[in-house]
Amino acid sequence: MMLLYGASYTDNLIGTLLSIFGNVLVSISLSIQKYSHVKSAGTKDVRAFYHTKTWWSGFVLICLGEGANFVSYAFAPLALITTLNAVSVLTSSILGLIFLREKLRPKDFAKRYGLSFLGSILVIGGTFLFVVFGPNSHEKLKAENIVTHLVGWPVLLYLLLEIITFCLLLYFYKQRNANYLVVILMLVALLNSVTVITVKAVSGMLVLSIEGSMQLDYPIFSVMFVCMVASVVFQARFLSQACNLYDSSLIAGVNYILSTVGAVVAGAVFYVEFKNEDVLHICMFLLGSAFCFLGVFLISKNRRRTMRFEPYVTMDMVNGVPTIHDRGLFVQPDFTSALSYGALVNNDGAAPVTLPVDLEQLPVASVRTNPPSGRPDLKED
Repeated sequence: MMLLYGASYTDNLIGTLLSIFGNVLVSISLSIQKYSHVKSAGTKDVRAFYHTKTWWSGFVLICLGEGANFVSYAFAPLALITTLNAVSVLTSSILGLIFLREKLRPKDFAKRYGLSFLGSILVIGGTFLFVVFGPNSHEKLKAENIVTHLVGWPVLLYLLLEIITFCLLLYFYKQRNANYLVVILMLVALLNSVTVITVKAVSGMLVLSIEGSMQLDYPIFSVMFVCMVASVVFQARFLSQACNLYDSSLIAGVNYILSTVGAVVAGAVFYVEFKNEDVLHICMFLLGSAFCFLGVFLISKNRRRTMRFEPYVTMDMVNGVPTIHDRGLFVQPDFTSALSYGALVNNDGAAPVTLPVDLEQLPVASVRTNPPSGRPDLKED
């Protein structure tokens, strides 16, 4: 029993370190790629960033980071790995301050970044709590074990409720035009719960296969792999639709909370991760998760402050078309991209809206007008 506990503790430690390393690496890589985009902005070639070393170095780093995250699912419970995504938000916030390089007085710094600082403290404290008190049970994910979990009645009932909920939300979203942020991100969270279940299964079977116990020839591996790819693709579609309707910072905070809750529930039901945990450990884990939720919300809220709409109008002298701008954070807004990622955030709300006007000039009225009937014409000198 002690050997089993020690093995689980070692696996959890490996998975935790891999997840933290992967999330930090992903944040760094996204910031590097964003920096490459900013440096190449204004050039004639819209894809000039493909020819820069910084963009490709960021691409390599993001592949390494996502690979580390993928492997971490094979060693640690879902409840632990998914909650550690808060590390990525924390790293992006720190990198944002480094890239901005603002010289502010302590009072101004506290006023502008006070929420981010408080959120960072909450994320660090919450991460410590759920890593220390998180579930420590872990099993080798052989194909037989995954099939046993899949055909159990708690999992079948869970999947049935999830399918019904997903269909209802999809009906209201598509047929009733209920394009609320919570509705879209709940669809994403439900898909994410399937993604994390399948990612853990695929990752676990791949690791066992590399260690010498071949698992790739079982049908369950193909089923899990197809479900993983499909759920990731549909998640990306719904997230893209959400980004077209709402602010990316708001999406990041709400999506983290909903997706993490869905993933923790999925791990508890499918992999029975909290089976051997006592009440104290569960309560401390939930407290740490709540700290992370609040911290991520404060960080993402401070990343983009809502500003009063102060439009100004300019004239396109080539086409003669007036364009209305939102003054936002910049006097001259940046129109290079509608999306933002990494630590550097664009002024998405400053996109111009072109007003349709009739360019045909009205005929100029003549100086002389016909006199009204009944009045004599005035004699001109």
